[in-house]
Amino acid sequence: MKKTLPINEFVLRAKSGEISVEEHTQKILEEIKKSNPTYHYFNSVSEQLALAQAKELQKIVKEKKPGGKLFGVPVSVKDCICVKGVESTAGSKILEGYVPVFDATVVVRAIKEGAIIIGKTSQDEFGFGTFSTNTAPEKTPLNPFERERSCGGSSGGSAGYTAFSVFSHASIAESTGGSIACPASFCGAVGITPTYGRVSRYGLMDYASSLDKIGCISKTVQESALLLQCISGHDALDSTSLKNPVVDFSPDFLSAKNLRVGIVKEFFGAAVDKKVSDVVWGAVKKLESAGVKVEETSMPLNAKYGVSAYYLIAVSEASTNLARYCGMRYGLHGELEGNFDEYFSKVRSAGFSKEAKRRIILGTFARMSGFRDAFYLRAMKARTSLIKEFAGAFKKFDAIVHPAMPIVAPKFSKIKKLSPLQHYAMDLCTVPANLAGVRLNISRKGFQSEKKA
Repeated sequence: MKKTLPINEFVLRAKSGEISVEEHTQKILEEIKKSNPTYHYFNSVSEQLALAQAKELQKIVKEKKPGGKLFGVPVSVKDCICVKGVESTAGSKILEGYVPVFDATVVVRAIKEGAIIIGKTSQDEFGFGTFSTNTAPEKTPLNPFERERSCGGSSGGSAGYTAFSVFSHASIAESTGGSIACPASFCGAVGITPTYGRVSRYGLMDYASSLDKIGCISKTVQESALLLQCISGHDALDSTSLKNPVVDFSPDFLSAKNLRVGIVKEFFGAAVDKKVSDVVWGAVKKLESAGVKVEETSMPLNAKYGVSAYYLIAVSEASTNLARYCGMRYGLHGELEGNFDEYFSKVRSAGFSKEAKRRIILGTFARMSGFRDAFYLRAMKARTSLIKEFAGAFKKFDAIVHPAMPIVAPKFSKIKKLSPLQHYAMDLCTVPANLAGVRLNISRKGFQSEKKA
């Protein structure tokens, strides 16, 4: 990770005029334009929007008015989150050319705090992937430390650019089953997937509505905590958003002496690369030396049934959410010929990738009459049991610790050899917390906990 000016220091200097917001914005845009042809971290760069925002913020400095918590901070936005006037495709051909006429709530809130929106980061199509390889070939983001390796998915562009950039920057990302924790892990960044409902989903292009969560990726725990604070809160436009008061997340660290941590034994062993296990256990030892009370615990249900339950639920919800992309209102469309079913199938066959089609078919099958009880409803019942297992663990522990991913960032040559089932199995460690709706953090340097969802 390249050393950059921490966001809180950057904000103070920007407000005082010591750092020119306009010049800083211009420099980071130049960095993006130079690096993007090689690394593909952005699907679109909002240069005009960013420069206009920077110009307005510079006026605030001259007029000596107070600025927000993200004053002048360049913020990238995952491509599945709407930004007004900027092409937003969720990484899919079927939405090429779609330019939203409104901002997602998280974007509105970030801008209100002084953030500068610099562009839309690349991702797996609609979030369907673990390695950001379910993209157009020329848009697969490359790991900033070794270009032959994956950034992780599906928020690959968010994590990749965060680790790559030499400038103060944070990214608004999104997770359904691990799409923040995975790329943060592979790129050595800090990711926070918030409790379900903590952050409004209004303006998000849905993958699975009961699982999708908008969160943050940055260089440090404090920066992710700051961004999360700025975008959190109840939203009347999202019926699932919580009415819990927004607190200052930055000091949300429990005293090490009072912290009780459970180490999930099922997420170690043969299924997890020894290099990963060694790093995690090294971090656990540091916690112990700081006075944290560490104890091994077991979560057998989540380890055994988490991936199966997640994929049945996620693809079932995806098949209904993606039905809206029929070539009638926005995105890819064709000549209006034949009956509706023929036109609908033609557009979707051309617009969706192989993986998107696979998940739509799987989800539709799981919800069909005669199969719904055996698959979808059974998975929902299993989810309830998995949530109860988490609730039981949090009665004893303040936090649960285990690896984010079972492997280090793999090379693309190895990824090509994996079957779809092997791809899905990579989510072993990330889907349990996402199914339960509890906060999931991946960090290089820090540690946080939230007892209950």
